Amino acid sequence: MMRILRWSAGRVMSALITLLGVSVLIFVAIRLMPGSYEDIILGPLASAEERQLLAEAYGLDQPIFVQYFAWIGQVLTGELGTSYVTQSSVSGEMIERIPVTATLTIMAMAVTLLVGVPLGIWTGVRSGAKQGGAVGRVVSSIGISVPEFVLGSIVIFLFSQFSLGLKVGGFASIGTGFWPTFQALLLPALVLSVFCVAATARTTRDAVMGVLVEPHITAAVARGETAGHIVRHHVLRNAGIPILTLLGTITAYLLGGAVIIETLFNLPGLGSFMVTGLGRRDFAVVQATVLFAAAVFVVLSLVLDLITSALDPRVAVTGKAGS
Repeated sequence: MMRILRWSAGRVMSALITLLGVSVLIFVAIRLMPGSYEDIILGPLASAEERQLLAEAYGLDQPIFVQYFAWIGQVLTGELGTSYVTQSSVSGEMIERIPVTATLTIMAMAVTLLVGVPLGIWTGVRSGAKQGGAVGRVVSSIGISVPEFVLGSIVIFLFSQFSLGLKVGGFASIGTGFWPTFQALLLPALVLSVFCVAATARTTRDAVMGVLVEPHITAAVARGETAGHIVRHHVLRNAGIPILTLLGTITAYLLGGAVIIETLFNLPGLGSFMVTGLGRRDFAVVQATVLFAAAVFVVLSLVLDLITSALDPRVAVTGKAGS
């Protein structure tokens, strides 16, 4: 028990160190990008005095470590700063946009789980059959190979040109009701989930195939247990940990993919907010949105690690799931 508690405490400390490192990388990277905030706002014809005045107004003339500690101090108090462009609270704007990105991500995750896991189980169980193996390989190859912006562009073109039951654009506030929001986010969520479905199906298939060759599966067959009972009570229980571990990576992919999808489908979420801030060199916006996405990923990964260790205590002892 004490070993599990020490392992859990170590994972929490590792998560905090990761977030600290991410905050430093974000802060430094955005300031190393070509084109400063003064260049974007004032243009190339501005005088040195005008640039200096603007830099002083936002503290950009201070040493970078002074700027970092001032920003991280605000973050620790729950204040993410003020947008350089709109002069509004970044926290307030993010609160308005988080429901859009969260709903999009949840819908894409639901599609991933409802399609990817059953498909992976089916192809894993039927790995000896040509049909099952072929379907798994085709779906995985297509889903992993096609970039989101290509697939999204094709979907936008098709649904804009032809009456296929769903329309592109026209997103209304989430407060307008479930059905309008569902209709507006269904196509983006489907496009966003394609890669995740393929990756989940492949991981699930490999996990299932790995369990099927274990001696206890052979013993279950010898006892006369049905195929359905073996899959439900033996295969899924042992194959679940790799699938659960994959969810953290899938979530990170969905948050990153939301940047592209929200921009393509003109959705007012965190992804499009970050892209707009990046184009304007709005440091406060980019820092806050990237740090928030990193925090969500790190926290979710931590929670999944703790759940995994509870399901299989050998994870906390060896650092990996036992067979």
